[in-house]
Amino acid sequence: QLQVVESGGGLVEAGGSLRLSCTVSGLPFENYRMGWFRQAPGKEREGVSCISGGGNTYYADSVKGRFSISRDYAKSTLYLQMNTLKAEDTAMYYCAADRRVFLGAVCNSNSFDYWGRGTQVTVSS
Repeated sequence: QLQVVESGGGLVEAGGSLRLSCTVSGLPFENYRMGWFRQAPGKEREGVSCISGGGNTYYADSVKGRFSISRDYAKSTLYLQMNTLKAEDTAMYYCAADRRVFLGAVCNSNSFDYWGRGTQVTVSS
């Protein structure tokens, strides 16, 4: 069975950085399109960044220039490097994977079937 496990969240001051990691097992890593989503209390889940099986990427306007998504095929691991963090980045961050590679870097939650349990990111101001 496919498993998605994310880690790396924590408490950081505004302007600081964090790197989130997500490990996928169960199928060849290159066969998945993947993404990072976040949800703050009282708000809808939003797509932060997604990456296709071939490496095409999407970034939400709110994180462009600050966040970077990447994947290490040898380690079957997805990363989200988050720089210049702001208080509004505070949320539970979820890693997601999907086998429908034809969807590319489409980054809405309805297009992903497999989800991690989440890792909390809190940015102090």
